[in-house]
Amino acid sequence: MSIKLHCFGESGNAYKAALTLELSGLAWEPVFVDFFNGESRSPEFRDLNPMGEVPVMVDGDITLSQSGVIQDYVSSKSGKLGGRSAAERREILRWQFWDNHKMSSPAGMTRFLMNFLPEDKRPAEVIAFTQARLKTAYKTLDDALANRDWLVGDILTIADISCCSYLFYPEPFGFNRPDWPHIDAWLTRISDTPGWKHPYDLMPGSPADRT
Repeated sequence: MSIKLHCFGESGNAYKAALTLELSGLAWEPVFVDFFNGESRSPEFRDLNPMGEVPVMVDGDITLSQSGVIQDYVSSKSGKLGGRSAAERREILRWQFWDNHKMSSPAGMTRFLMNFLPEDKRPAEVIAFTQARLKTAYKTLDDALANRDWLVGDILTIADISCCSYLFYPEPFGFNRPDWPHIDAWLTRISDTPGWKHPYDLMPGSPADRT
């Protein structure tokens, strides 16, 4: 029985879980959640995840939500992407917590405000504020990658997958790869990894489906 991931292509947090599953080698399949028509807020979905959020992973009798928890479960089950030692595991967690607070959260909000709201409802001052915060996060990440290929240890881990997730999306939100050369090279290393897929190729649902 394959793992099921309830997800949709536009979700960077779902991409963290989906890419981890894809690169882990475990059998899995995506289950489309029609977020833009309110499915994640429906009573049926809240029976699956009372938080009303995507992604949700179902593996037999185990149901998990929150991308970092799903990543940890998948890396533990597969024995891949989780680092080589307890010290590396802690460092992975440090980067995941940092990403969730400092980068993915403002990146997701900024991308949504700039691309998925009607143009006349986009709050310019909020967007400018979150983009300024993101520039600080990009510098932290770029500096960390100045003298290393991966965020933790010498192999790709779920720390890299967590931190890269929003940076592969094509919609503009204030991230320009050439401005951050170490991030740019790191993203190329990730996309060159055998099995890597773009979020819109890995999960169902994209802006093109709604045009």
